Amino acid sequence: MSRQIIVGNWKMNGTRQDAQALVQALVSGLPATAPDVVVCPPFTQLALVQPALDASPIGLGAQDCHKDAAGAHTGDISPTMLADLGVSYVILGHSERRQEHGELDETVREKAVAATKAGLTPIVCIGETEDQRESGEYEDVLGWQIKGSLPDGFAGIVAYEPIWAIGTGLAATTDQIAQTMSFLRAELVRQFGEAGKTIKILYGGSVNAGNAVSVLSIPEVAGALVGGASLKADAFLSIVNAASAA
Repeated sequence: MSRQIIVGNWKMNGTRQDAQALVQALVSGLPATAPDVVVCPPFTQLALVQPALDASPIGLGAQDCHKDAAGAHTGDISPTMLADLGVSYVILGHSERRQEHGELDETVREKAVAATKAGLTPIVCIGETEDQRESGEYEDVLGWQIKGSLPDGFAGIVAYEPIWAIGTGLAATTDQIAQTMSFLRAELVRQFGEAGKTIKILYGGSVNAGNAVSVLSIPEVAGALVGGASLKADAFLSIVNAASAA
């Protein structure tokens, strides 16, 4: 198994004090044989935690960015600004952004292009709803999301998060994950050729300390995008310990 990556998405959680305590616990508790680890705090905490992470193996990520490097976009953050803070990764197209902010595949693709240009590694999220899963159309949905959200020459990371499993405590079964991951790999190869063989695919959706070993041992799962469990140092480090650092 190749080296995996565990990404913690803190979402809209935490004060400065919370962030400092969590980062300190993660840095001190990180095992020597850890896989790649990234944490994605809210924008307000990026500059705060960067110095501590800069002296550790843990990478710093953001939860979104704008498609432009600068401009009259009140309330937005550009990828150039993120890179200036020492950010290396950025989550794009999370289902919460797609649902709550109306982001389309085209929007996500434009952001991925901008992030790459700024030197960031985009982590592009895709996933189906419960209705799409039950109707059997989820493969079509995922295929179109890949086509629409990933730009030509994409060299980032894909995160598969079934929307019905995000924050619900209901993780997909290992069989469901394995089947979907196999489909996603084939689809990436179909759309990107040889390059599609090496694009990492993460799994997200209620990944926790209890199911991490089984999820991360599934073929094609190159790591995890972790939500709620990333806010608790012990739980997140348990997931990190379950991953491969090969």
